Amino acid sequence: MDSYKLLITGGIPLVGETYVSGGKNTSVAVIAATLLSDEPCVLENLPDIEDVHVLIDILAGLGAKVEYQPEERRLAVDPRGVNSCKVPYHQTQRMRASYYMLGALLGRFGQAEVGYPGGCSIGARPVDQHLKAFRAMGAEIRERGAKISAKGKMTGCSVVFDRITVGGTINAMLAAAKAEGNSVLYNAAREPHVVDLANFLNSMGCRVKGAGTDTIRITGQKKLHGSVYTVIPDQIETGTLMIAAAATRGDVVIRGCIPTHMESLTAKLLEMGVAVSDMDDAIRVRTVRGHRAVNIKTQEYPGFPTDLQQPMSAMLTRAGGDSVVIETIFESRFKHLMEMRRMGAQVQILDQTAIIQGVPELYGAPVTATDLRAGAALVIAGLMANGVTEIYEPSFIERGYEHIEEKLRALGANIRREPLEEM
Repeated sequence: MDSYKLLITGGIPLVGETYVSGGKNTSVAVIAATLLSDEPCVLENLPDIEDVHVLIDILAGLGAKVEYQPEERRLAVDPRGVNSCKVPYHQTQRMRASYYMLGALLGRFGQAEVGYPGGCSIGARPVDQHLKAFRAMGAEIRERGAKISAKGKMTGCSVVFDRITVGGTINAMLAAAKAEGNSVLYNAAREPHVVDLANFLNSMGCRVKGAGTDTIRITGQKKLHGSVYTVIPDQIETGTLMIAAAATRGDVVIRGCIPTHMESLTAKLLEMGVAVSDMDDAIRVRTVRGHRAVNIKTQEYPGFPTDLQQPMSAMLTRAGGDSVVIETIFESRFKHLMEMRRMGAQVQILDQTAIIQGVPELYGAPVTATDLRAGAALVIAGLMANGVTEIYEPSFIERGYEHIEEKLRALGANIRREPLEEM
């Protein structure tokens, strides 16, 4: 259990300017990809979040020389000293994206032993499509106890994913980067962080084409050189800040983002009556009238992101009318709404569908974060609510949002930490 709780006194519109940190989902992919290099690499604009710290610990445990400067958002990795293919269970349990070590170690050594990944409990997230790709490239897979072992010479091939999988696409790209010959990934994920990984691999001398489409072609290279690379801004943090600004009836300029990545969210906010305007690398969000109810269905990129469903559905609890939210990616992503019932939210949940009846106000109450994006949703609920909201288990939020409390306070939010009372 966390040693502190978050206290939010709501009802204050967010006003001012803020910035977006480097992408969490990009960072965990490119940090793993540094293992493929035959020379040192430098990554810039990394967010100072728990998932980044976990991967740094994993790299160091494998024998890599790492030098992290959190104030500079900069990580130098020299992978030449890596002398192990095993990532222990106690480390992989700390985050979901630890499974990228499988693809990276297979790509580098042709073998890997990685404990089953942990991370947020938001439903089944099977790795069967990852293993399908590895087997197609020539790996023998053994699953025993709490670990996955893979071994084999990676050879280029065609992989047709049975369903769109971001993690499977990234893992296959990592394994194919140094494979012998050409690989083609069909029905590939198109998310911005898939494109960013492709750009990083290309900066090291790999040949990746088609990232951002459903067909990615990779020509494996025997040697990959070092690179200095800057990761893209965080799409989900951008969206969370946009929703927080709209939900509090505020006026916020979010700088350092990529507006084209936010088109599905922007469209929904406009439909609700929120004013959204884009600049080259900034978005302004302001509320000029009451919010209308809307319907949302999560989809793979460029559709509405599942990672923004939870913050957005929190906002919908106070929209005028009934909203319908259909979650198609993960089956356990409505736990935050169950918590928000304590705050006065009117919600019905039927399997993968939530029917949200907007209410005039929410009121502060004790609630518990059950995963990363649920934590962000509860923060937004607390910012909207009258009175004080207590959020327990807030460390989930630290996994993916860099200094979110400080950013919100700079916009006028009343949010602070308080130690838990001794039992």
